[in-house]
Amino acid sequence: MQFNIDGHSAYAYTGGKAFDPALPTVVFVHGAQHDHSVWILQSRYLAHHGFGVLAVDLPGHGRSAGTPLPTIDAMADWVLRVGQAAGAEHLAIVGHSMGSLIALDAAGQAPDRVSAIALCGCAYPMKVAEVLLKAARDNEPAAFDMINQWSFSGLNHRPGNPGPGFSVFNESRRLMERQKPGVLLNDFSACDAYAGGESRAAQARCPVLFLLGDADLMTPPKAARLLQQALPGHRTVRLAGGGHNLMAEQPQGVLQALLDLLRPLQGQTTG
Repeated sequence: MQFNIDGHSAYAYTGGKAFDPALPTVVFVHGAQHDHSVWILQSRYLAHHGFGVLAVDLPGHGRSAGTPLPTIDAMADWVLRVGQAAGAEHLAIVGHSMGSLIALDAAGQAPDRVSAIALCGCAYPMKVAEVLLKAARDNEPAAFDMINQWSFSGLNHRPGNPGPGFSVFNESRRLMERQKPGVLLNDFSACDAYAGGESRAAQARCPVLFLLGDADLMTPPKAARLLQQALPGHRTVRLAGGGHNLMAEQPQGVLQALLDLLRPLQGQTTG
């Protein structure tokens, strides 16, 4: 599905079904150097089970045109405007890593429009290691290697082939290679600089799910504590043995946690 946002084409995957804004809308937001395809399994299931799905490519990522946005709050505003362009009055926003900060910020920016948020692989502050920032600036292939080494638990996918013909490492590496040069540094810089978490948490008025992997080296569960304290009504699901790329490593566990969060919305009139 294509939209025009600020004069640029914006893409959202709708899960293989035509988007219906009368259904509860779920917006999936990817992390740094990724695109909508990281959510392909969860987004497709929800689209075929009573939800309207918009799995977005952020500006300058994947199939969305334009320049990557430099700040988390600008990305959150863009996500809200995509939902508005699609005709969805209320949005549940599911975000991974950088996307989790975007989901939080959107919930604070528009508490009357955001009906739930799921923060997957979340940390706050989301400070990026200097070695990664330097590699993103000077040697992107080296950065891709480090990210992939740290994004999978090692407990489930060594040497990275959970089934014949499938490698979570190679899949993730190829996805990162498809993005434009400079996107990774932009995304990491936005995460590293984001300081609005506490204020946005105070403004949010919706159910909040933290979905964390026990073996996550990129955003370990303890790195979410500050936000968890700022969101006292939250629910946390920790997936045993899960690394940072939970959606690929433990797709069923991620889906079940999301269903527990989102199913109550099907009994509400969300527009």
